[in-house]
Amino acid sequence: MLVKDIISAIENFAPPHYQESYDNSGLQIGDPNMEVSGVLISLDVTEAILKEAQERNWNMIVAHHPLLFSGLKRISGRNYIERIVQYAIKNDIVIYAAHTNLDNMRGGVNAKIAEKLGLQNTAILSMKMDTLRKLYTFAPQNAADKVRNALFAAGAGDIGKYRECSFNANGTGTFKPDENSNPAIGEAGGEREWVDEVKIEVLVQKHKEVQVMKALFESHPYEEVAYEFIALQNPNQEIGAGMIGTLTEPMEEKAFLSFLKNAMKTDCIRHTELLGKPIERVAVCGGSGSFLLKDAISANADVFVTGDFKYHQFFDADGKIVIADIGHYESEQFTTELLADILKKKFPNFATLLSNLSTNPVKYFC
Repeated sequence: MLVKDIISAIENFAPPHYQESYDNSGLQIGDPNMEVSGVLISLDVTEAILKEAQERNWNMIVAHHPLLFSGLKRISGRNYIERIVQYAIKNDIVIYAAHTNLDNMRGGVNAKIAEKLGLQNTAILSMKMDTLRKLYTFAPQNAADKVRNALFAAGAGDIGKYRECSFNANGTGTFKPDENSNPAIGEAGGEREWVDEVKIEVLVQKHKEVQVMKALFESHPYEEVAYEFIALQNPNQEIGAGMIGTLTEPMEEKAFLSFLKNAMKTDCIRHTELLGKPIERVAVCGGSGSFLLKDAISANADVFVTGDFKYHQFFDADGKIVIADIGHYESEQFTTELLADILKKKFPNFATLLSNLSTNPVKYFC
């Protein structure tokens, strides 16, 4: 097993195209062609995590939070980041991170929180824009199946839980080959051709653009492929921030907070004033989710579960919703299970292990 095989499995699930602009997901340290002895999965990369990996003689760490967010100007061991980089390089330990790209997947970080809370009928809270493309191509009747199947095989036509979705319309196309052409129909320098064609329309996810266009050109019989490829502003129901769902049964507010504390294994919940009404619709966001408060209110959520709310941001609840801040680490701690599931599904017999160390830098005195 090579490092690049592990990376491919993770990025097939959470393509790096969908990480936020400030993020630095991906291979942080190491050679993608190196053989992997084992993968240690953790939320963060710390010196203790490095030591744990080496004690197990495993040479790859897969984390949620990137070790490196910005460029290093020197590596002299002045701080924990520089020391980790030095240690990893000296000991051939690979470090890889899947961060906001994993957050933004429908089945990603927030789906894991929703699972822990038993939420039903879940949907992305804030869907991403500019991630969908529409491909139109025009193929002769006798080649339409070949072209369509090639596009599907390359990943075009996926909509939610459905595959191989397309719209097809019959029509007539015309063209006149010039003397330097090599036409599939007609002759070079010949007369105008009238051809029965099929207009094929398919949706294409942004990260599949290259492979879909390659499939189009390789499968299409025309020397000059007839197609249109345009960006859509439709919200993408499969990609975005946060998640909202409903409890199986409404709960009284304090009962919900008690349930939340146990389900998310947190020592403390900071929350806004309780509103005296049952909790049924629950919005969640792993990590720092204050930017989604307006979305949670607009979605008629009764409570918003996340971390890292600042003092003045609690006022923004404005009596419309209960904010339940369970802590950054606490909201994302089960992400390691998600990463392990991805790798075990792809490589059921390969050694992966969740770290048994807490990397939470925040401690509570209760």
